[in-house]
Amino acid sequence: MKVFKWIRSFTLVALLIIPMFAGMGQLKAVHADRNDNNSLIIAQNMPQLSEEIKGKTFSLSALLPIENGKYVEVTENLKWKSANKNVASVSDEGIVTLSGQNGRTMIFVTNGTSFDRIAIHVKNGKASFEKQKEKKYDLISNAIQSMSVKEKIGQMLMPDFRNWNGQPVTEMNDEIRELVKKYHLGGVILFRENVVTTEQTVRLVDEYKKANEDYGLLLSIDQEGGIVTRLQSGTDFPGNMALGATRSAELAESVGHAIGSELESLGINMNLAPVLDVNNNPDNPVIGVRSFGEDPKLVAELGTAYTKGLQNAGMAATAKHFPGHGDTAVDSHLGLPSVPHEKERLLEVELYPFQQAMNQGIDAIMTAHVTFPKIDPTTVISKKDGTEIALPATLSHEVLTNLMRNEMGFEGVISTDALNMKAIADHFGAVDAVIRAVNAGTDIVLMPVGLEEVANGLYTAVENGEIKEQRLNESVERLLTLKAKRGIYKQATETPVAEKIAYAEKVVGNNAHKEVEKEVAQKSITLVKNNGLLPVDKNNVNSVVVIGSSFSGSLQNALSAHHSSVELIQTTKPLNEEQLLKVKQADLVVLGTYTFNVSGRSPSSSQMQMVNQVIETAPAKTVAVGIRNPYDIMAFPEVSAYLAQYGFRDASFKAAADTIFGTNNPSGKLPVTIYKDAETVLYLFGHGLSY
Repeated sequence: MKVFKWIRSFTLVALLIIPMFAGMGQLKAVHADRNDNNSLIIAQNMPQLSEEIKGKTFSLSALLPIENGKYVEVTENLKWKSANKNVASVSDEGIVTLSGQNGRTMIFVTNGTSFDRIAIHVKNGKASFEKQKEKKYDLISNAIQSMSVKEKIGQMLMPDFRNWNGQPVTEMNDEIRELVKKYHLGGVILFRENVVTTEQTVRLVDEYKKANEDYGLLLSIDQEGGIVTRLQSGTDFPGNMALGATRSAELAESVGHAIGSELESLGINMNLAPVLDVNNNPDNPVIGVRSFGEDPKLVAELGTAYTKGLQNAGMAATAKHFPGHGDTAVDSHLGLPSVPHEKERLLEVELYPFQQAMNQGIDAIMTAHVTFPKIDPTTVISKKDGTEIALPATLSHEVLTNLMRNEMGFEGVISTDALNMKAIADHFGAVDAVIRAVNAGTDIVLMPVGLEEVANGLYTAVENGEIKEQRLNESVERLLTLKAKRGIYKQATETPVAEKIAYAEKVVGNNAHKEVEKEVAQKSITLVKNNGLLPVDKNNVNSVVVIGSSFSGSLQNALSAHHSSVELIQTTKPLNEEQLLKVKQADLVVLGTYTFNVSGRSPSSSQMQMVNQVIETAPAKTVAVGIRNPYDIMAFPEVSAYLAQYGFRDASFKAAADTIFGTNNPSGKLPVTIYKDAETVLYLFGHGLSY
């Protein structure tokens, strides 16, 4: 009976596709290849991918299994058809558009020798796939069974090739190409040194993908926006704290989508963003303005909106740095920070944004090189000095597997933070750190110290049983699932690089993205203090003096767009008599302060001595602009007016200048509390003035 039902079902399908592909002379071939392992497969039939359909328009991918469990994406010589266009239509490129009507349709694809199909069911506005259930669709399990241990380990490795022989890698060389092949690399991370122009970046990414011979390559980058912006030719969006000041989830989603679109056009497919750390420690030297703010709900709301924008642009998104790097006073690039809080507090604050991101389907999470002794009290002996230290979260089975996987229910990809950071590199050997990370539950080994040494160390660890092959299988399945989810496959036929460049040049830095950049910058400017000095009527001002060091030239340029006489005094040291005379004679004095740590904003620092000297000299006509850190005013609370702009990109300087001269009415609200001291608040979270 089951055989009869299958024959009847297949006969109906065959009869249905005869008129669809009439004149193509394919039916015999289609029939003959129906049970062939090399027959065409619609990727969305894979059991690891979700049945839920999001959005009214989405793409289907056609895959062709090849030798040794591998598969490639086919894009040429395909014919797509929908059996019921009243429910959904499909383009020649496999892009499906839902009509909005309830019902069911079957989508077919053929390459002339085989075909596949998938059903789409729409009911009450919700659409889902009805997948084919045959074993051949489990391409991922078949791939894992066919892989060698070296291939599995290669999928988990994501090194950087930032420099080669002391020079930035801006184009592929034979040595790197050979390493991609030799170690079966599943991913590579790019840095600002690697991505100089749009055309150059497309060519480099294209060569990386061609070098990969396996299952597609994850090309990742830290394009957070703000102070962590890698693309040199892309749109310089204000960062997360600027978005936090706007209080706009809509803008956060727009920024995420624009960043994702620019990366996708370049061929980059994984963004190591957003930062979901809750910056509740003003002394934090490494997160700061990279965070949306100090309130867990604000961080969660804007972070998930940003993630939605990224993922809707086809980008794999990565929340970082789990379980939270916000309440630290040590930079993990330089040392090993610790967060001492109990789990109950962590669930309410640090872990809350990550849980919301998990609930809404974020692709990946990056771990923090931070110790959480109340979660994992395990101690180890440091190889740096032989002292006893707590085990960092990145290497902790308790944090990665028990907390993140078992308690919080995360099913996506886990990545380490860079393993060459001193928090790890100083205390653990290169191979020891990677073995610990893999056994803890990580899927991506990011930037290991010494690719050959680490790869060989992992091979040996599996051979001697220190790492179980099943542990590798779990990671590889998650990685291949992520690649399938985001359409990252080895291509049967690559699109010509000239076409890729032309497309990228239309997307990267386009006018629509620049408008989003401008809107975020203007709406983020926070007027923290104003004793009637702002806005300034430029017609009543004959001369403007700008004083500062870092990025003060950018501030001068922005103000010069409003006034013809803007002089720069570039210094962080107390002014001499000649400079003080210029301050006294000026009609408006603009201080540009720049700090990123506690010592920078200490009143005893040379910069802040200079700032207070200027304020004392010209108290009624001095406005200060916190270029990066909104906390700067803690060192000079007597200033007449103070603006926070949260970053040093041009759009933020222009928005600050517009605000000073009254062409932008400030609407930003502080995403953090500004303290006078440990017990006294200067300005509350949510504070912000306007004109």
